[in-house]
Amino acid sequence: MAAHASTSEPRAASSGVGDRRAAGARLGPVDGRVDGWEYNSQAPMPGYSTVLFDLDGTLIDSTELIMTSFRHTMRTHLDAVPSEAEWRSGFGTPLRPQLARFARDAAEVEVMVETYRSCQRLYHDRLVSAFPDIVRVVARLAASQIPLAIVTSKNREATLHGLRHCGLEAYFDVVVTSDDVTRHKPEPAPVIEALARLDRPAHGTLFIGDSPFDCMAGHAAGVSTAAVRWGPFARAELERHEPDHWLERPADILDLTDSEPTPLGRSVSGVEDGS
Repeated sequence: MAAHASTSEPRAASSGVGDRRAAGARLGPVDGRVDGWEYNSQAPMPGYSTVLFDLDGTLIDSTELIMTSFRHTMRTHLDAVPSEAEWRSGFGTPLRPQLARFARDAAEVEVMVETYRSCQRLYHDRLVSAFPDIVRVVARLAASQIPLAIVTSKNREATLHGLRHCGLEAYFDVVVTSDDVTRHKPEPAPVIEALARLDRPAHGTLFIGDSPFDCMAGHAAGVSTAAVRWGPFARAELERHEPDHWLERPADILDLTDSEPTPLGRSVSGVEDGS
């Protein structure tokens, strides 16, 4: 396991899970079977008892699509492409305020949004995939009855399409997007909304993301935070925001939640990584 820089210990699991988990989680292709083993889905998972995920740069690798859409939008409307560093600095925030930094007026922002989203729809499935091992890790968490939610600054349509395309949709009944709140990351509102929908407390919750905005939103909402090292932000950019944990690879998430499988017998075919 990679070392974690932490300012707090993983919280003890609390009792009770969301209605979805009580009724039986949807575990993908084979209910109750993950990664070649059958699991005891009633066994409580030690460590963090609730896990929230950012989407882009955390679960799915969409950087090439984002940059392609940015370049196309800028060339179409400005006949020039500003510094890519300027655009990357806004990763993790909603699209409209990002584009407003470059548009000449409010009307142009709306036209830019449509151009950007049209480009994304055209190239999405060609350029986007789940990060290696992410699907297996999320499936393992779901099999352990951990309540899971998405907290993203992306709009709902694009979020759900990305989850479906990457084989992750079945594991998240709670999905908070930019369409669901009026205040966005780095404000705590979307994190608080996810907790409310899950009916879970901030204590014992881990928010996993790739951007400074994820760290800021998580801290402001009173949850613990984990920064991933496989996203587009450099460690130096994230260190200033003091994440509670560093994740070098997706499997480290299981170490934080102590999600060892409980084999119930023979090996069976299970969930494959959808990356």
